[in-house]
Amino acid sequence: MGEKSKTTLLFSSFVILLFFSLSAAVSSPFQLHSLLLRPLPSAPVLSWQDSDLPFNSLVETSDLDTVNSNTSLGLQLELHHLDALSSEETPERLFDLRLQRDALRAETINSLVSKAVARKHPRAPGRRPGFSSSVISGLAQGSGEYFTRLGVGTPPRYLYMVLDTGSDVIWVQCSPCKKCYSQSDPIFDPTKSRSFSGIPCGSQLCRSLDSSGCNHRRMCLYQVSYGDGSVTYGDFSTETLTFRMNRIGRVALGCGHNNQGLFVGAAGLLGLGRGRLSFPTQTGRRLNRKFSYCLADRSASSKPSSLLFGDTAIPRTAVFTPLLTNPKLDTFYYVQLLGISVGGTRVPKIRPSLFKMDRDGNGGVIIDSGTSVTRLTRPAYIALRNAFRLGSSNLKRAPAFSLFDTCYDFSGKTSVKVPTVVLHFRGADVSLPATNYLIPVDSSGTFCFAFAGTMSGLSIIGNIQQQGFLVAYDLAGSRIGFKPNGCA
Repeated sequence: MGEKSKTTLLFSSFVILLFFSLSAAVSSPFQLHSLLLRPLPSAPVLSWQDSDLPFNSLVETSDLDTVNSNTSLGLQLELHHLDALSSEETPERLFDLRLQRDALRAETINSLVSKAVARKHPRAPGRRPGFSSSVISGLAQGSGEYFTRLGVGTPPRYLYMVLDTGSDVIWVQCSPCKKCYSQSDPIFDPTKSRSFSGIPCGSQLCRSLDSSGCNHRRMCLYQVSYGDGSVTYGDFSTETLTFRMNRIGRVALGCGHNNQGLFVGAAGLLGLGRGRLSFPTQTGRRLNRKFSYCLADRSASSKPSSLLFGDTAIPRTAVFTPLLTNPKLDTFYYVQLLGISVGGTRVPKIRPSLFKMDRDGNGGVIIDSGTSVTRLTRPAYIALRNAFRLGSSNLKRAPAFSLFDTCYDFSGKTSVKVPTVVLHFRGADVSLPATNYLIPVDSSGTFCFAFAGTMSGLSIIGNIQQQGFLVAYDLAGSRIGFKPNGCA
């Protein structure tokens, strides 16, 4: 072959390669979102009014053991962020407190999982007599970021209750108080409720507690201890809960007479975990073990967040991923994360093996309503962060802030273009709005990439990344769904 032919062949090959490269670039351009720059939100104003319906107009559902599975009902509640209980604080102080709670929660979730995995066998309920301060179930000051208002007792006394997908036991502060923390409402008095009833020590409900005891009348006592040393202790009982127009009877809950530690100003906690004593499990036949929430972005919308129970909580238009089960721990909602895309391209170093839960319950990924910032196992986070930095190299960087190592100076701007981020769960690709991963951290225009790395093998998808989505928990179908723009 002559030199001219070789040159022609090389030139033709170069043209073909260039054509395919340009075709690929045209067919899959680097994808960007527009980020509207909003300041740190101030504390929301509570405008709740307790139901003024006459008590006898409320609809009461049947007891757990007598309801027919075909008589499911739906319940809807408003949710508000904990910042509403600290209305006197500045936006910067509120954000700092949120990050403190967040660090405590992430640390304690990891501690709880580590202790559960270290046990050779899953803990059998009722096997351990007396109380154990090593039991960690829920997280006190970090026990959740959202609360609602519901009625407790008959007639109903309306109280603020924190919602927590990482806890199972429901409890409220009760008088007489040996030691109680300050709360926004009068403390619940069980002697003024016609529906309050103690639980015998030998009952299945009492045996379902991880840490139980008996009083001198052989009635059940409960104790829930938290990672920061806080504890709630008292009578384990059944009581009626009122949700707007509906009453649900015989719900097992703790009536706490001794509540010590760093608790928030709500009256108690509504556990939404997967365990035996959580609200979704207890009301399984009445609400079909289905609920969903939509957490509104407070910097972009004045609409309240919402919580829905029952069949109507699961939208048909959501994308679903299967729930996984940790053999050592039944509280948390585990899912399978396969990868993450930045700018429309999968990040090569983020492999499914980084998020895999092993046979002993180590690792994995959980969806959590009470954690704010998503934590990814360290290798996955570094790969995600580097891909995002590369795609946003045209943006002015700012110094690191708190746990965030990738921050930007957007002072003087009203909007910017940023790379897209998509979470790839098994069966469900979840494309995040820009406000779900670039958030304001001060009043000077500093925004940070709202992910963090963890040395733990456990990754946690937090509520900042869930904002604006209707997140549907279908325990009956063993799946979790995501519907964008779900707060409308």
